[in-house]
Amino acid sequence: MRSRLQMSPGTWLRPIATAGALTLLLSAPPSLAQQPASDEAAQQAFNNSCRTCHSVKDGDNRLGPNLSKIVGRKAGSLPNYNYSPSMKDAGFVWDPDKLTRFMVKPDEVVSGNKMQPYGGVSAEDAAKVVAYLQAAGGQ
Repeated sequence: MRSRLQMSPGTWLRPIATAGALTLLLSAPPSLAQQPASDEAAQQAFNNSCRTCHSVKDGDNRLGPNLSKIVGRKAGSLPNYNYSPSMKDAGFVWDPDKLTRFMVKPDEVVSGNKMQPYGGVSAEDAAKVVAYLQAAGGQ
C-alpha cells in the first residue's frame, strides 16, 4: 500500500490549491464588489455635462428629454417631450457612436436641434457619458 507521502504532487496539491482559492474569494472585503472607478468617472461625466437638463429616470423630462433607454430609441420619438422639428425628422436610432458624436458636435448630427448651445463636451467625456447611460438603463 502506498503512503500519502508517496503520492504524486498533483493528487494532493489540487485540492489544497482549490481550498486556498475558495478561502481567498470568500474572505475578500466587500469593497471589492463596489463599482470600478471608471463607472464613477462615467457618472461624474454625466453629472458635469448632462444632469442639469437630462435625467436617466423614465418619464422625468426636464429642459431636455429623459435619457432612459436612449440607446436603441428612435431620435425625437419620446412621448411627452417637445422636440425640435429637426430632431423629430432625424430618422435614425441612437447608438453609442451617434450619441457620442451628438454630444461632441450636436449640430453636425442633427442641424437645428435644441441642444445646440449646450453641446460641445470632449469626445472622452462623451464616451464616458454613453457608458454611464448604458449602465444606468440606457440600453
